[in-house]
Amino acid sequence: MNKKIVTTLIIATLVMSTTVVLGWGVWGHNHINKGAVLNLPAEMGMFFYNHTDFIVEESVVPDIRKYAMGDKAEWPRHYIDLENYNYAGRAGMPRTTDEAMSRFPKDSLDRWGTLPWSIQEMMAKLTDAMKKKRKTEILLMAADLGHYIADAHMPLHTTINHNGQFTGQVGIHAFWESQLPEMFGKSYHLYTGGAHYIDNIEKATWDMIDSSHALVGPLLAIERKMRKDNPEDKQYVMGSDGKVKKNKYGQMVHTEEYAHVYHELMNGMVEQQMKSAITAIADYWYTAWVNAGKPDFSDLDPSSVTDRNKAQYKEDMKAWKTGKVKGLRSDREF
Repeated sequence: MNKKIVTTLIIATLVMSTTVVLGWGVWGHNHINKGAVLNLPAEMGMFFYNHTDFIVEESVVPDIRKYAMGDKAEWPRHYIDLENYNYAGRAGMPRTTDEAMSRFPKDSLDRWGTLPWSIQEMMAKLTDAMKKKRKTEILLMAADLGHYIADAHMPLHTTINHNGQFTGQVGIHAFWESQLPEMFGKSYHLYTGGAHYIDNIEKATWDMIDSSHALVGPLLAIERKMRKDNPEDKQYVMGSDGKVKKNKYGQMVHTEEYAHVYHELMNGMVEQQMKSAITAIADYWYTAWVNAGKPDFSDLDPSSVTDRNKAQYKEDMKAWKTGKVKGLRSDREF
C-alpha cells in the first residue's frame, strides 16, 4: 500500500477514536515542512529534496505517536503551558531538559509541557546524526524537529488555555490551525528568502515561544468578541437536525463568513506564523548542518535519484520564489 495512504488511514483512525488536537493540522504541517525544504541552500537542500515526500509525510508522525501509539512520553514535547511555570521571562526558566527535570517533578513536566527543551534536544541529535552522516536518522530527526518548531509557532501551544476551554471558546484550536489554513492557505505568500545560521539556539528557541505567546491574547480576544456578537447559527454550519455540523474528526465546522471575518481581523496572523515556522525550521536544519561540519550529503543517495529529481526541483523552486508550495495533496480535515 502507498505510504501516503497508510499515513492518512492512521491519522483518520486515531482522530476518529479520540478527541484530537493536531498541531497545525495535516495541511499546515505538510506545507510548512515542504516549504522549509525549499528554503534550504542547494548544497544541502538537494538531499532533503530527494526525500521531500518522506519529510512531508513524517511531519505529522509525532502526533501519530501521541494518539495512535499511546506514547505518553511524546505528549509534553508538543507544547508548554507557560502559566503553570509562572513564566515571567526566559531568564527564570531551565536551560535544558535535564535542568528542567532537576527543578520540577516529572509528572508536572508531563502535564505542563517541555516544547522548548525538546526542540533544543532534537537539534543536538540532528547535528550529531548529520556529523555521522546517518541518513535515516537525519531524515527522521529533521522531520520531527520540523513538527516541534511548527508547534512552537502555533500560539495556543504555549498556553494552558490551549482550546479556549477557560474562555468559552472550545474548538478554537482546530479552527485556527486547521480550518483557516485549509480555507485561505492557497492565497498565502510563504517564501522567506532562504536559510540563515543561528548563533544561539537557546535564544532563538525562546524567541519563538515568546513571540507566539504574545499572540494568544489577541487571537482569543478577537474571536471572543465575534462569538459574543454572532448567534450560533452564524458561527457554525448547522446540520439538518439543527445541531452544529462536525467534520469527520468530530470538530465543529465554522461558517465561511465567520471564518473570513476572523481571518481578516487577525490581519495575516496565521500566514505570518506559517512563514515564521518555515523560516525557523530551515534555519535550524541549516545550522545543524553547519555545526556538523557541512558534511557532503551527495553520496547518501544514488546519483540517478538526484539526477531524476533535478528538473522537478527547479520547477518547485521557481514556484517557491513566488511564495507557493506546490505539489502537495494533504488530507483535508474541514
